[in-house]
Amino acid sequence: MRAFQGQFSDNQPIRRNVAEKQKQLRDLRETLASMKAHTAPALRDSVRKRIAELDVELRGIGAAVPPAPPRRPI
Repeated sequence: MRAFQGQFSDNQPIRRNVAEKQKQLRDLRETLASMKAHTAPALRDSVRKRIAELDVELRGIGAAVPPAPPRRPI
């Protein structure tokens, strides 16, 4: 049972702005670089996957919206 509407347990994704995403990307890269050799390969892969997703997302902030269809000449 929820204490109130909108609390963190509502299982909704956290919305981040560009600066927060850039910080998260830096933190993930530092985390990947500091991982020990015996770290589980699945964990490494998941961090690499999230880094790639954030990198693509930050490179194409406006590209996520599909382009408008070409207009026909009248």
